[in-house]
Amino acid sequence: MENFNYHRPTKPADAVKLMKKAKDGKFLSGGMTLLPTMKQGLAAPSDIIDLGGLNNVGVTAAAAKVTVKAGTPHADVAADKGVKKAIPALAALASGIGDPHVRNRGTIGGSIANNDPAADYPSAVVGLNATVITSSRKVPGDKFFTGMFSTALKDDEIVTAVEFPVPKRAAYAKFPNPASRYAMVGVFVAELADGSVRVAVTGAGPKVFRVPEMEKALQAKFSADAIAGISVSAKGLNSDIHASPEYRAHLVNVLARRAVAAAK
Repeated sequence: MENFNYHRPTKPADAVKLMKKAKDGKFLSGGMTLLPTMKQGLAAPSDIIDLGGLNNVGVTAAAAKVTVKAGTPHADVAADKGVKKAIPALAALASGIGDPHVRNRGTIGGSIANNDPAADYPSAVVGLNATVITSSRKVPGDKFFTGMFSTALKDDEIVTAVEFPVPKRAAYAKFPNPASRYAMVGVFVAELADGSVRVAVTGAGPKVFRVPEMEKALQAKFSADAIAGISVSAKGLNSDIHASPEYRAHLVNVLARRAVAAAK
């Protein structure tokens, strides 16, 4: 690991200022990705700006919206009574992220800002039509994730919170890697308050994506049988030692049907 300058600001504005001054700075939230890559010599930032000092932790659950502050660990989201009541699918998703260490150190803001293609939270952000609040603006979930490990965030911009609309019903189903528990494929299905349906897929492709054909079928009839014959193309899907594009395409349908059956 190379030497670096360490900063721990207590205000979002100060964190942004430090990043602007840094030669090659990186924001640190839970550190679940950044620290291992630094230890392996794959990243050597000049400055580390630790967002832990912002103390931006907590969940607010209301009748129509659940707001999760960016520094909130996955374990807190999973255990929050308000989340369990308003959006049980979100609490269930958080409870299945990684292992206990990851759930207690990793944060929602760090997860979506990093945008690992196999991360769980992007499917909830897109599937629930959430809004990502940053240090300078609000970004619709559909426009936040732009590519593999890339987002709409500017270099000196940080995530401060995520607002999730409370749906009529929703569920998340995933096929986890047995070692890391990352989503080889994960599907979040939600029927929103306005009656629209969203199907968001993570793990299968370079970034989270929706399946319009399934959404249309489910809006007509919210039943696993309604999407039984709908498949996604394997073209452009991820391929690795764990699963081929064709296998991931198959899993999308299987997991979508499981999520629909479990939605509540």
